[in-house]
Amino acid sequence: MNQTDTHPHSTDCLQQPMLFDNLGSRQVVADFNGGYLSSDGGALLLRQMDRGLILSGSLAGCFADRRDPRWVEHSLPELLSQRLIAMALGYEDLNDHNQLRRDPLLSVACEKHDPLGANRLCEADRGNALASSPTLNRLELGAERVDRYHKITHDPQKIEQCLLTMGVRCLPKHAKEVIVDLDATGMLLHGEQQGRHFHAYYGDYCYLPLYAFVGDIPLWAQLRTSDRDASDGAVEALAKIVAAIRRRMPQARIIVRGDSGFCREEIMAWCESQREVYYCLGLAKNARLMEQIGPALAAAQAQWCLTGGAPTRRFIEFGYQTLHSWSRERRVIGKAEVTQEGANPRFVVTNLPGDGWAGEAASAGRFAPAALYEQLYCARGEMENVLKQQLLDMRADRMSTHELGSNQLRLWLATFAYLLLERLRELTLSGTELARATVGTIRVRLLKVAAEVRVSVRRVHVRLCSAFPLQELYRRCHRRLGAMAALDG
Repeated sequence: MNQTDTHPHSTDCLQQPMLFDNLGSRQVVADFNGGYLSSDGGALLLRQMDRGLILSGSLAGCFADRRDPRWVEHSLPELLSQRLIAMALGYEDLNDHNQLRRDPLLSVACEKHDPLGANRLCEADRGNALASSPTLNRLELGAERVDRYHKITHDPQKIEQCLLTMGVRCLPKHAKEVIVDLDATGMLLHGEQQGRHFHAYYGDYCYLPLYAFVGDIPLWAQLRTSDRDASDGAVEALAKIVAAIRRRMPQARIIVRGDSGFCREEIMAWCESQREVYYCLGLAKNARLMEQIGPALAAAQAQWCLTGGAPTRRFIEFGYQTLHSWSRERRVIGKAEVTQEGANPRFVVTNLPGDGWAGEAASAGRFAPAALYEQLYCARGEMENVLKQQLLDMRADRMSTHELGSNQLRLWLATFAYLLLERLRELTLSGTELARATVGTIRVRLLKVAAEVRVSVRRVHVRLCSAFPLQELYRRCHRRLGAMAALDG
């Protein structure tokens, strides 16, 4: 068959119905004539959340657009909302948009007034309302390449500040205490990306981004090369984070929490120099610390033997100063634990007062050794769960471009998309079965609902799946989003 005959026959084949095994006396027939359908009916909820937060609009203010407006069909807010909402729906790859650009429901979520793309300037683009993957790729590469093809650039400092401002805005305004969790995580690289370095702990080439969260709310996402200490840049980040929190909550106490990778003189000294800024940091074991905890560990070992092998813990408190790196003696909490796996000593250094805050009876005993370790320090494990959502659900580790700056932008976009889902969970799903669900679970259970889209002159009618099992929960989210919009209005 020659080439000229291939396309018509292929088209005919696509129109033919597909026959499956009969269902009793009924034939089972399928075709692709179902009209405009979407598998992402939850995009409407994300659209309302995006509008309520002014997320895409605020982020667009961090970009500069040098395109000729006469030929622009996709505005900056539309491009950014397309990218963010698609990432929230699980489409982290730019190549996905070659098909997603035809999704009428995603077009509605991105504020496209022509959701079917019937009025596109170029005839070849008609039917594709949204931007293609090359257009979105130029958006992400614009900071590194300024030429006739890359006319959209972004200001990294503005995006950094935008994330911080929006995150702090989500914190309770009258909170008396804010706990800022710091952590670094390895993002493995599978190419020749700029700044790639081999990291012995992860056993591969990777980046080492620095994150800061307050609860589930992201405040900081800084992409770094891995040829550095985990705490590198933490003081500069904390200076901006604390200043932003102070502007919203001038009287709040701030506690900086992190593992032993952040137990550095610079961080502790900086916190000690600030008003009402405290730290609770893991402290790596060494011979002098083990000598201090030795008697308590021996007592725990004896008790473990007497209890028949039940895990045993004892806590001690002592003043400690390193031989060279620390400028002063500091309060250290030691945990002497013995389990079936053997001894498990751990240490925490802090400047929190052991007898609590003066004049606050409720804080008495809160920072005693056992309570401080078990209830305050160990609670930082929740940030590990948040980072897992960043990597597993949001795929924030898709560092696919060559330039470090472009990969930083992708990290920010994934963090903004996570914030969109986190706010949806916090503001509309509290008190429901999904109140503490991961964003990946929310995506699968709530947002992935089949929908038929009918567009007329007067309305866009979205007909959601009648068999959707969480219909009442979806309606509840809609009501809460509507109530929020009414309050904002």
